Amino acid sequence: MSVYLAVFIVLSYLIWIKCLYYRHRRTLVKSLKHVMKVSSSRDTACADVRALVVTAHPDDECMFFAPTVIRLVQLNASVHLLCLSEGNYYKQGAQRKQELLNSCAVLGIPESRITIIDHKKLPDDPKAEWSVSLVSSIIVKHLRVHSFNMVLTFDGRGVSGHGNHTALHKAVSHLASTGQVPNDCCLLSLVTVGLLRKYTTFLELPLSWLLPSCLCCVIGSQGYRQAKDAMFCHRSQLLWFRYLYIAFSRYMFINTFQIIPQGPKNLKIY
Repeated sequence: MSVYLAVFIVLSYLIWIKCLYYRHRRTLVKSLKHVMKVSSSRDTACADVRALVVTAHPDDECMFFAPTVIRLVQLNASVHLLCLSEGNYYKQGAQRKQELLNSCAVLGIPESRITIIDHKKLPDDPKAEWSVSLVSSIIVKHLRVHSFNMVLTFDGRGVSGHGNHTALHKAVSHLASTGQVPNDCCLLSLVTVGLLRKYTTFLELPLSWLLPSCLCCVIGSQGYRQAKDAMFCHRSQLLWFRYLYIAFSRYMFINTFQIIPQGPKNLKIY
């Protein structure tokens, strides 16, 4: 009897996950409009989204942000990538740059929408202290040139705790608190989850759905294959534990975001 009960519970849980996934597909557009404070009832409003994903290294875009990029591209949003280093920690910068371009092509970001920064004061190094003012100036200049209305980056824990990841959050938070972001631009930070949640694949979806967040992006089996193919473009980084990450990380299936609050809009952008 206990075996039947266990099977019933497992099947019920999987059905719940499937129902949540299809509900997400129906409500994502509404969630985007709410986050961006768009009142239009047109689904085509998502085509007006100009999103900038700000990362620290090549492979961040697929390791951590693949579900978001894939879903936004599916909704015909204009998705751009700003990567603040070439990933030259092991002197593989040139190779990793090309791997990034290949990965983005798989995810649906054309090369014309990719900017990779190579600055001596922004080394790929978890022990390096990236200058908040320098990173902020690079991001805000990019915002001014391209008129983005959505920026997505890491939160204060940076998913993996990498110092370069957390530096991006500090920089975007600085821009937000000093009023250097346009009124129509929303700032979102990728939620860092605990170790157990991080490695429970799509099974973590009910918890992500129930816990408060301002935006949740989920992909199914086809999207997962796309995210996996993007990860495989980063051949220089495919050590044995990366295969475990690809198989078990919820960031290959689910992204949840919180809004980075913005300050007064009375400061000028220089």
